[in-house]
Amino acid sequence: MQVSRSGDLANWMIPGKMVKGMGGAMDLVAVADTKVVVTMEHTAKGGKHKILENCSLPLTGQKCVDMVITEMGVFELQDGELVLTEIDPDTSLEEVRAATGCSFKVADSLRQMAQL
Repeated sequence: MQVSRSGDLANWMIPGKMVKGMGGAMDLVAVADTKVVVTMEHTAKGGKHKILENCSLPLTGQKCVDMVITEMGVFELQDGELVLTEIDPDTSLEEVRAATGCSFKVADSLRQMAQL
């Protein structure tokens, strides 16, 4: 799974791998006014970035993601920009930057992630 800095989502296939089908993700992101929240691990195997400037995998939807939640923090798409709004208390901002494959803004009101 990949998310781009502008909110594109790629989650239904990896080139060269056998795919049974795309599932319902394309249907979900294609509906107007649907809030799309992506929950995923921040990096892939080997530390490869999953939050990127541009997705390298085939897109499921363009500019459809509203929020990304990982173990490192919470990002929101605000006015077309990726903004870090919450950060894991045991993770530094430098660690989040190193694990993220694109630039992002940091909210003035950045807060620690907490259980609801």
